[in-house]
Amino acid sequence: MWRDADFRRLWTGQTASQLGEHACLVVLPLIAVLTLHTDAGRLGVLRAVGQAPILLFSLFVGAWVDRWRTRTVMVLADAGRAVALGATVLGGLLGALGLPALLVVAFVVGALSVFFDVAYQTSLVRLVRRDQLLRGNSALEGSRSAAQIGGPALGGALVSLLSAPIAAASGALFFVLSFLSIRRIRRREPVPESRGRPPRMRRRIMAGVRFVAHDPALRAVGLASAAFQFAFAAMMTVYLLFLPRELHLSGGAVGLALAATGPGALLGSLLAARLPGRFGHGMVLVSAAALGDAAMLWVPALHGPAAVTVPALVAVNFLFGACGQLVNVTTMSVRQAVTPDGMQGRVAATITFAGMGTAPLGSLLGGLLAERWGLRTGLLLTATGLLLSPALLALSPLARLGRTLPARPGPDATDG
Repeated sequence: MWRDADFRRLWTGQTASQLGEHACLVVLPLIAVLTLHTDAGRLGVLRAVGQAPILLFSLFVGAWVDRWRTRTVMVLADAGRAVALGATVLGGLLGALGLPALLVVAFVVGALSVFFDVAYQTSLVRLVRRDQLLRGNSALEGSRSAAQIGGPALGGALVSLLSAPIAAASGALFFVLSFLSIRRIRRREPVPESRGRPPRMRRRIMAGVRFVAHDPALRAVGLASAAFQFAFAAMMTVYLLFLPRELHLSGGAVGLALAATGPGALLGSLLAARLPGRFGHGMVLVSAAALGDAAMLWVPALHGPAAVTVPALVAVNFLFGACGQLVNVTTMSVRQAVTPDGMQGRVAATITFAGMGTAPLGSLLGGLLAERWGLRTGLLLTATGLLLSPALLALSPLARLGRTLPARPGPDATDG
């Protein structure tokens, strides 16, 4: 498979894009905090604006990408993100960078990232043989895990070493590299045939929403995901202020602390292959969610020099990442087990929408709490809010799942 030049170009471009995207998740908020001296409320607005495209576009992008060449979508998304970040650098050099411009950049980068992420997953199906899909997905998702580790650390280090606006150039360079690599894919990709007019597409989307709403297990997954993403977005808004202002950490130290989530996620993936079959899916799901979310309650209690706080933050984030990935993989297995083959994509999109769609509201709440109650109290309140997700899981049918998953139902008539 690695002898396939077009696959190598896709993998290289996707890896560069993921690094740029995850670096931006740290660089843009740190520009607001360190350069524009943004308060908690405005930082919440910035994060909400960057997350809003998930709420606005996620249900429609998948159906829309099906009608386009994915190579075209990815190239245009890379070019747009590079231009947006380049404008940030230029504005910083000219002293003309303000919060309104940063809000526009965050929204544009977030929207184009939704398009790119959907397109690269769809592109693989059109690029490689069916028997190569498993290996291809493993390579691409491995890149994304690596970017989750390296991206925040890289972004934080660049903000620490350079001026914050100049650090945005790193994301632009990664998107340019992705653009150049994906543009060189030679295999011809025909435009997919249209599968009906937009009203039919809406009916198919609604069929997925109804299926999730009527299935007890999927409904529980959606509600727990929504509760977690809401509280997590609120906590991260306060967290990104708490680390540099309350604990007086540098950009590099912030990136290091956040990057510890990545190795934890890798461990969680390995544990997910063994623990549910040994202790039961329900037990593992509820226990991992409770342990990982409760670990974040230690962060507001931290005091002292960086030599003390950074190792503690690394340990907490490592545990949080491991437990979070264990929950993610287990719930994905449950979702796939109870969903018919013909509904898999729409169920995944619906749950993503239900979960990530609450993130902008959580970011706004986090900024409001930090502004009104202070950073330490605001972080304690939002970290406590994370515990709502394991509570919902414990009260749902998911908690009663044993070592084996229910059989997948056959095709049904809900195709819309």
